Amino acid sequence: MRIAVTGSIANDHLMTFPGRFADQLVGDQLHTVSLSFLVDKLDVRRGGVGANIAFGMGQLGSRPILVGAAGGDFDEYRAWLDRHGVDTASVRISEVLHTARFVCTTDADHNQIGSFYTGAMSEARLIELKSVADRVGGLDLVLIGADDPEAMLRHTEECRTRGIPFAADFSQQIARMEGEEIRILLDGATYLFSNEYEKGLIESKTGWTDAEILAKVGHRVTTLGARGVRIEAVGEDTVEVATAEETVKADPTGVGDAFRAGFLSGLAWGVSHERAAQVGCMLATLVIETTGTQEYELHRVHFMDRFTKAYGHEAAAEVQAHLA
Repeated sequence: MRIAVTGSIANDHLMTFPGRFADQLVGDQLHTVSLSFLVDKLDVRRGGVGANIAFGMGQLGSRPILVGAAGGDFDEYRAWLDRHGVDTASVRISEVLHTARFVCTTDADHNQIGSFYTGAMSEARLIELKSVADRVGGLDLVLIGADDPEAMLRHTEECRTRGIPFAADFSQQIARMEGEEIRILLDGATYLFSNEYEKGLIESKTGWTDAEILAKVGHRVTTLGARGVRIEAVGEDTVEVATAEETVKADPTGVGDAFRAGFLSGLAWGVSHERAAQVGCMLATLVIETTGTQEYELHRVHFMDRFTKAYGHEAAAEVQAHLA
């Protein structure tokens, strides 16, 4: 099963300021703020929704096709993804813009000042999925992840026009989208991904009830945080899967992306939705135990030992056949 993952590709520059922002602000001068903070730590990490999901799928051996836009500074990032099992040949490289970048400074009270540069991400709308499908011999599913909003709409419309099954996953972009855009993006999707809060926001913005949305998509996959995930479809029993126990909670960033990577890999293997969700939850646990969205390592034996403990021998035997 060939799965293409569309979505943002970005670099994160995360800095730490040892003081407090509040101590540097003068109440009657806030209209003319001009400040520079001397930071004592800088972490540069790979990120972006599309790249994070594709990386996780690559770790599981399902060879995803990453579709997105990056800048001329993408060479090192591309080499990293290629080395971890991601097909990056369909990434568009901008001739004038840098790869999208998130720059954030956190103070001692965990307050943050951040900026997001969209950069080359704005060119994702120029990518034709037909050229991607022609290159790889057809596409069985396209994940429409958080990206340039115009790109999300165009990819969705192309999938509908060409009869390519697609999964809608608004993620961070849902906050800036209007109801009509959301209605267009989810109608006819084979899968609709969201967390529990986003689920309510989708219903509020579209004006559609839970039942109405469910009737418009094949399956609704809702992550529930520490309680796991719920998968619903009209006329089918609801599937609920619990999370695997973590050893430590280091950093929740990228946990949702990791779940999607595991779930999509399960679909590529042809296992049941329950089994796919279990793989997703196990991969998400590895991410929450690690600082950074692509810093975890997937060792097959260790992964299967923990998967067996969480979901039992029968489930493990089925997943092991694909991981091997």
